[in-house]
Amino acid sequence: QVQLVESGGGLVQAGGSLRLSCAASGRTFSIYAMGWFRQAPGKEREFVAAITWGGGRPYYADSVKGRFTISRDNAKNTLYLQMNTLMPEDTAVYYCAARHHVGRMSQPSEYDYWGQGTQVTVSL
Repeated sequence: QVQLVESGGGLVQAGGSLRLSCAASGRTFSIYAMGWFRQAPGKEREFVAAITWGGGRPYYADSVKGRFTISRDNAKNTLYLQMNTLMPEDTAVYYCAARHHVGRMSQPSEYDYWGQGTQVTVSL
């Protein structure tokens, strides 16, 4: 089992920045990759970014490319999401997820573990 705990959400004005963190514990040695997803009210959960735990290869949704940066600190078992130039449409609950296997990084159903989520609200 792997436990995930997100932090760093909050309220920010459009154009501002936030950094989300996700602390992993448990059987972290078995993680292949971790990712960030988000879900706005009335919408489906959508892929934001992912990164392989060993090689650090990043993947991004087109909507966040150039604005968000995903990174990880293997020594601390922590995943990060640096979010810059935030827009109101980025408002959502952001979830951290982890997976054991190779596959479609943007597919929520292929992730094995999920955090509880952290709210990000971007105001005009």
